[in-house]
Amino acid sequence: MGEKAARRRPRLKRKKMQTVYLRIKYCLDFVLALLALLVLWPLMAVIAVCINAEDGGKVLVRQRRTGLGGKKFTCYKFRSMKSDCVPYDKHKRVIEDDDKNLTKVGRFLRKYKLDELPQLVNILKGDMCFIGPRPLLPDFDRDYEDWEMVKFEVRPGLTGLGQIYGNGNLHIFERKYYDAYYAMHFSPRMDIKILFRTVGVVFKGEKRYLRRPTQEEMRALKLEVTRSYTVRPETRAQLRPSTDR
Repeated sequence: MGEKAARRRPRLKRKKMQTVYLRIKYCLDFVLALLALLVLWPLMAVIAVCINAEDGGKVLVRQRRTGLGGKKFTCYKFRSMKSDCVPYDKHKRVIEDDDKNLTKVGRFLRKYKLDELPQLVNILKGDMCFIGPRPLLPDFDRDYEDWEMVKFEVRPGLTGLGQIYGNGNLHIFERKYYDAYYAMHFSPRMDIKILFRTVGVVFKGEKRYLRRPTQEEMRALKLEVTRSYTVRPETRAQLRPSTDR
């Protein structure tokens, strides 16, 4: 009886309006991404020419990222670095604005977030959406606590709460907080706020809007998620492959 009840328990208790909104949101994302590509392809073509003209290197970078349900997908970005072999500490900001490995074109692209434009293709493919938790590298997969895995209940986004509240200036556990908070509380109102704040971040910088979650906020969210969310076995399997156990 107990096992049957556990199997019937919903993985995440969502409000009915959230479920409906999520379906509408993904449909709108597809349409808007298609329109954006039709409008922005000349700009993207110019960016591609500039990248190649600077050093003759490749235009796109393809990275494996962890998305919905913990599944891996190929994330596209315009190349902004001289080399892909850049050592980093996953618990710190990966690339500083003055990093010597940034190309001249790349520095401009990163400042105005133009390096993310190829991810419109990821939205069309259903890997991502416009607003949601940012997808991280698989290097982080085994670091997630159970309550933090709630972020994998929604598609990752081009921008999200973590991006409008400090992004690279936040510690990784603070970014995970914002990812989990979004997965629990997303709404049309929140998405509109994130959209407009993202514009501000692009032109005024990430530090202008830096907001670190308090320890009390983090404890409260962890308790909320723990009470209403159970990690899907298939998600756990994606993040904790049997070969790593």
